[in-house]
Amino acid sequence: MDFSMIMSEQRIRKAYEDGEFKELPGFGKPLNLDDDLGVPQELKMAHRMMKNAGYTTDEMNVKKEMMRIEDLLRVCDDDLEKQELKKSLSENMLKYNAMLSKKRIKTNGSLFKNYEHKIENKLLK
Repeated sequence: MDFSMIMSEQRIRKAYEDGEFKELPGFGKPLNLDDDLGVPQELKMAHRMMKNAGYTTDEMNVKKEMMRIEDLLRVCDDDLEKQELKKSLSENMLKYNAMLSKKRIKTNGSLFKNYEHKIENKLLK
């Protein structure tokens, strides 16, 4: 810690001990840690349900991106572009699985996707 941090900590501690923070609005009340402050009123219930189910907006955005890439892969004819799309899809799958593993949710999405593509290729041939 540098000198300014030590001085700041001491001043804050002294102000707290002197009771200077007791007059602040919300003193002694729990903090509102909800992250739905930017969510429109009509979507708050859906947002809360998704949050309670364990999904976050970051996960949903990555999932949407994966679905968009999969749609592009279905209609893509260029082999070089297909390789780039597959690489991007793999990166997003890793990111999505990492997000879920932080919550201790086991995923076998990449394994299932590999089988899904193999089955799809067999059926389309």
